[in-house]
Amino acid sequence: MSQISKESALQHVQSGALSRGLGLVTTGMRMSACLGSYSLESLFTFGAQRQERRRRMLTEQARLLVDELGRLKGSVMKIGQLLALYGDYFLLPPEVVEVLRTLQSDSPPLAWSALEPVLRTELGEERLAELEIMPESLAAASLGQVHRARRKRDGRELCIKIQYPGIAEAVDSDLNTVGTMLMFSRMLPAGFNLQELLAEVRGMLRQEVDYRQELASVQRFRELLAGDDRYRIPEPFPEYSTQRVLTLSYEPGLPVESMEIQALDLSRRNRLGEAALDLFLREFFEWGLVQTDPHFGNYRVQLDPITCKDRLVLLDFGAVRHFSDAFLQAYYEMVRGAFWKDRERLRRAAVDLNFLPASASASAADHLAEMCYLIVEPFEAPGTEGRNSDWRNERGEYRWGASDLPKRVAQAASQASLSISFRVPPKEFLFLHRKLGGVFVLLAELNAELDAHPLLRRYMGEPLR
Repeated sequence: MSQISKESALQHVQSGALSRGLGLVTTGMRMSACLGSYSLESLFTFGAQRQERRRRMLTEQARLLVDELGRLKGSVMKIGQLLALYGDYFLLPPEVVEVLRTLQSDSPPLAWSALEPVLRTELGEERLAELEIMPESLAAASLGQVHRARRKRDGRELCIKIQYPGIAEAVDSDLNTVGTMLMFSRMLPAGFNLQELLAEVRGMLRQEVDYRQELASVQRFRELLAGDDRYRIPEPFPEYSTQRVLTLSYEPGLPVESMEIQALDLSRRNRLGEAALDLFLREFFEWGLVQTDPHFGNYRVQLDPITCKDRLVLLDFGAVRHFSDAFLQAYYEMVRGAFWKDRERLRRAAVDLNFLPASASASAADHLAEMCYLIVEPFEAPGTEGRNSDWRNERGEYRWGASDLPKRVAQAASQASLSISFRVPPKEFLFLHRKLGGVFVLLAELNAELDAHPLLRRYMGEPLR
């Protein structure tokens, strides 16, 4: 989440099913008009020109949808964010995916006058009187926004996340309306399981609209990372937290992309990058508990100019997901198959995960293997023969900022998805892939150069004989 100017604030969020539905229906009519115009024009265009017109139509459809979803917030924003997540695997035009991805960061805040009643109702007058709250928003997202506060009795600096009014109650009607609109938009490719997407959003929201669950996740991560000086987890304040309000300690820090962080020497940037990567691997391999939102706004950096032991501040735990043992064990095998370049081991794991049918062709399995080999490229040992030497320094350390790995993985995923044997990846894989991709981008932003092989090797066991 990023800081947003006061001038762009919404004065209210439509919370009634009728008013929210009317806004979506109006947007649906505009999308239908866009589709009708394209259908008429396509009668007189052919080949590449028709394809280009279709891409422009889909991009405009996405733009109309994003404008309305960002204004309404809540569950409808989650649908757009998940469409962006699925986009690369369904060959949506890149322009469409880019428009959908703006929902991650371009959400306008809600005016304080519309949000304060929620806080007053949730905390009560007595508790609220203990706090001095800044009306300007620090950050805004799909379900709520964050305001800075101070506890009067001791000056303790706090951050309060407040849920938008009426958002939790509008979930079912929102999903039904958006689902109908998407069915007729032609924005989704053939074979896309819209009902599965809507069910996934419902499941996410059951967790995310209850801030008490996020409070528990904050407490759990504080326990798991206690004593590790690479990380800082905000302190929770249960007395100022409810189902719709979450209060944590205010943790100052610099954005990862700030000039001050970019100017750090390589060793300090490497330490931060390794901390982010090691945290993801521990979440996945040790805890089965992963914070799946990779947005840069969920991180800050606290500098330590004396010891140079800078820390990552972890700010958002609303998207923490538990993964089943059955999924994790199959996925671990898939990673090990890729790590050891064992195509048969990888193929068996892909079948277990329902990526491929047992009868998949050798060609389909090979395409999937090539994609998986790319994903583990940064974890190969220095000196390994192969194509990744272009992305390594003279010591064999991977140069994250120089590599075009995300682009190559996306191309390989598109190639794999063209196979008739390829199946839609399990949603668990998509969320893990999104988080891992976000960690890769963070290391690239830091221009880190480090040997990641030992970090993954400790989870890989031995190659099969």
